[in-house]
Amino acid sequence: MSGSPSSTPPSHGRGATAHPVARAWRWVAAVGVLVSAVVHLVLWVHGYADIPVVGPLFLLNALGGAVLSVLLVAWRHWLPLVGGIGFGAATLVAFVLSATVGLYGVHATFTGVNEFVAAAAECVAVVASAVALVREHAH
Repeated sequence: MSGSPSSTPPSHGRGATAHPVARAWRWVAAVGVLVSAVVHLVLWVHGYADIPVVGPLFLLNALGGAVLSVLLVAWRHWLPLVGGIGFGAATLVAFVLSATVGLYGVHATFTGVNEFVAAAAECVAVVASAVALVREHAH
């Protein structure tokens, strides 16, 4: 019957009905954030928990990354995408600082599987979050 109301609810904001490509980029960002979080949790369990300042930050990173990865796919808003960019960038900068000049007494190295996986995941989180943000809010 013509003139009957549509069964689909109206969209409220640009992120409410994200384009499938932008949605895919959100998933990629969520995976990047989650992989980084898991690496930090593994390192925390295997000795980093005992390091003052850095230990609690690794646990906070793991918990925050888990929450953020869920928000990236469940909440169609720009805030989780900005969070993905900030999470990946801040975590990567902290690693680079610890591997160069040291951070809170920790001097990391650019070697090892955990370091490589986390750094790659953080780069993925930044790039994928930025791409999703641009795709969702392009005119």
